[in-house]
Amino acid sequence: MIGMFDSGLGGLSVWRELTRLLPQEPVIYLADRAYCPYGGRSHEDILARSEKITRYLVEQGARLIVIACNTATSAAARELRRRHPELPIVGMEPAVKPAALHSRSGQIAVLATRATLKGDKFLELKAQYDDSVDILPLPGDGFVELVENGDLASEQAQRVVERQLQPLRAHTVDQVVLGCTHYPFLSPLIERALPAGVKLIDPARAVSLQAERLLQRHGLSSPPGTVPAHRFVTTGEAPGMRHFLRQVLGHHAEVDTVDLDRIPAH
Repeated sequence: MIGMFDSGLGGLSVWRELTRLLPQEPVIYLADRAYCPYGGRSHEDILARSEKITRYLVEQGARLIVIACNTATSAAARELRRRHPELPIVGMEPAVKPAALHSRSGQIAVLATRATLKGDKFLELKAQYDDSVDILPLPGDGFVELVENGDLASEQAQRVVERQLQPLRAHTVDQVVLGCTHYPFLSPLIERALPAGVKLIDPARAVSLQAERLLQRHGLSSPPGTVPAHRFVTTGEAPGMRHFLRQVLGHHAEVDTVDLDRIPAH
């Protein structure tokens, strides 16, 4: 079983791509909606939360973990790998490399939470590619909340998106990296607010391919033709997540709730 987690519903954009690529693999997905959003929390708080979630998912039978959250990856992936050397862990990474390689204008933007844009992972990537392209960090303030509320198409949501993308008007950006797993659900609004020809880059497929490679390397792949039973768990209220799964992803499933406070801190 693959264990996957995010601060909320955003990581379901990765779940959607992962289950397309690996339809035989069962996944348990945990939405930490009681602590959402992670963007305003401290590095230490996110790490402690990620450790609890990882141990819960392993307890449930997960043998590979996908951190379907850029903020949690930046804060916790390195330390989780150190603490759990036996456990394959896949994290999110802003897709700066493909954006830099395909940019014609020499300017790209990374749209992400403020925590991700301040994190070591993004700063390392930015330093690595600064010589080849101009990289504009762009915070998507309010985007996570729109997705968590299921507000993906209203006029108010469009105004929020347009306000945050306004700084791009002063640049010739031709590639926009979606650096938060919530943001793909707002792609239609983002595309509407961008000049024609600007490409959005979602790293979900690259992450799914890496999960596939690690499953094969560690001998954890399910046999072809397996019909998986996916599980969905939240630390918050279940009805909102159940509605999102049904209305946005067309997936009818029960959602269980879990209290992570029973799991002691590391």
